[in-house]
Amino acid sequence: MALKPNSTDTRTRSSIQIFIVVGLCCFFYILGAWQRSGFGKGDSIALEMTKHSADCSIVPTLNFETHHAGEVGNVDESEKPKSFEPCHPRYVDYTPCQDQSRAMTFPRDNMIYRERHCPREEEKLHCLVPAPNGYVTPFPWPKSRDYVPYANAPYKALTIEKAIQNWIQYEGNVFRFPGGGTQFPQGADKYIDQLAKVIPITNGMVRTALDTGCGVASWGAYLWSRNVIAMSFAPRDSHEAQVQFALERGVTAVIGVLGTIKMPYPSRAFDMAHCSRCLIPWGANDGMYMKEVDRVLRPGGYWVLSGPPINWRNNYRAWQRPKKELEEEQKKIEEVAKLLCWEKKHEKGEIAVWQKRVNDEACSGRQHNSQANFCKAEEANDVWYKKMDACLTPYPDVSNPEEVAGGKLKQFPERLYAVPPRVASGSVPGVSVETYQGDNEKWKKHVGAYKKINRLIDSGRYRNILDMNAGLGGFAAALDSPKLWVMNVMPTIAEKDTLGVIFERGLIGIYHDWCEAFSTYPRTYDLIHAHGLFSLYKDKCNLEDILLEMDRILRPEGAVIFRDEVDVLIKVKKITAGMRWDTKMVDHEDGPLVPEKILVAVKRYWVVGANSTSVQ
Repeated sequence: MALKPNSTDTRTRSSIQIFIVVGLCCFFYILGAWQRSGFGKGDSIALEMTKHSADCSIVPTLNFETHHAGEVGNVDESEKPKSFEPCHPRYVDYTPCQDQSRAMTFPRDNMIYRERHCPREEEKLHCLVPAPNGYVTPFPWPKSRDYVPYANAPYKALTIEKAIQNWIQYEGNVFRFPGGGTQFPQGADKYIDQLAKVIPITNGMVRTALDTGCGVASWGAYLWSRNVIAMSFAPRDSHEAQVQFALERGVTAVIGVLGTIKMPYPSRAFDMAHCSRCLIPWGANDGMYMKEVDRVLRPGGYWVLSGPPINWRNNYRAWQRPKKELEEEQKKIEEVAKLLCWEKKHEKGEIAVWQKRVNDEACSGRQHNSQANFCKAEEANDVWYKKMDACLTPYPDVSNPEEVAGGKLKQFPERLYAVPPRVASGSVPGVSVETYQGDNEKWKKHVGAYKKINRLIDSGRYRNILDMNAGLGGFAAALDSPKLWVMNVMPTIAEKDTLGVIFERGLIGIYHDWCEAFSTYPRTYDLIHAHGLFSLYKDKCNLEDILLEMDRILRPEGAVIFRDEVDVLIKVKKITAGMRWDTKMVDHEDGPLVPEKILVAVKRYWVVGANSTSVQ
């Protein structure tokens, strides 16, 4: 049966607007009275919010008419802002660094063609990527886990290809996701229940997970109710729109592949890693991919492998593969696991679980193993475009056999504000315990101000959130809620690499250089936060390119919060004037004398063919 949109919601949709109440003392985002979206309730929540919008007392310290009119006045207002035209409709799902036509010019060996290959400067698009016709606001979580509007990702191939595996079903104007997968056609919940008999998923010790070759990310979607956040990744178009479906469902995901380049995550990041028929040749290349998983797996963490070749003796007929081939495949996996000093905890049916040792004390024998080639410890987090090596990442030193290498973590949610081991040990230069705790207090204050500016932040309207310059993760920690998740990005040019600290807090993130496009589909994020980002990049690359990339990955009617020096924000504001965004400059919450300001923006709603000529 097709799911019908709520009639009230379908009446309401123009663009989100910014307005100021009584003498500019209050500032809210509101939706126009006739919004076309409809599937989600977030937009009607915004309308409900405006009923109370005349209460100026809620923002007593914020002035929304910034006191830096002098600097703004220095900008030549007679110079008309550059206007960016829509891209051609064929770019509606454009992913610049995973473009299919460019990918096919690279070798297929070791999935090189599926890796990041970004356009040269002269190949970049300088236009606005349109939304498809009929695009609507996604359902709010948790409804979005099970339903995606057809218009947002109109691709039916998986409904046929994966029909018997319960990945996805087409029902009129929506796709329905029953929660199945290739390895768990009866549903991800039952599958996770099986894993929970071996892995402590429910007690907060397992918080961060990595899902390699994630499909439509049902495993990650169903882990969320158990307070586990999974970083899901899969290559572009191995299965049509799989990562795009995951993101439309409100599940953490990026486009990625295990090929020849290291994964963009720090060492000792994840409590659990998972592969369910992910088609990764784990035993190949001297076990290079297992060794890369070991690098990002926390001491004491778990690796789950389900599907071929596990328990091949009982399953080879169902898999329709030769026994000898499967036997050799599992043998190689077992050999690499032994070299990594992983302990096998479980093998039953088609599921095997290994656990990484908490330190190197139980693995002293491998120091004399001729196959045990160790990586340089200082290169464990040096990953951006760095070649993957078939070497073993060394554990941090310990003082006794019981000590967890790198430090033991608290259970989540206590982990969120506990002092991370990398901070406590002084492993991050310039970040002390006092610095960390002060940063947390600062971001609680900042986020409190954001919530007064934009009441939708707490409403469930924003599910997928991006922090483009995450620092110690204070923004994400202050926002923490079952209604949302934050992708914490560590710019590769940042002065301090604190992404490992972010993971130790039970948050997730990724390394990225914002001079290039992000590894995601258009219209991924509901809310984007950029603190100090444009000051960081002002001499590194074209700010216009970064803003166009933000527009590509922001949903129609999505919001952006910039926090930066006023002179930088003036430049940003001028560029966005030609991008179909509405903006407003806001004073720092500590008053007009603070040179750091806030620029709030909302992307207008428009789709393919809307009111202008497209760029070919």
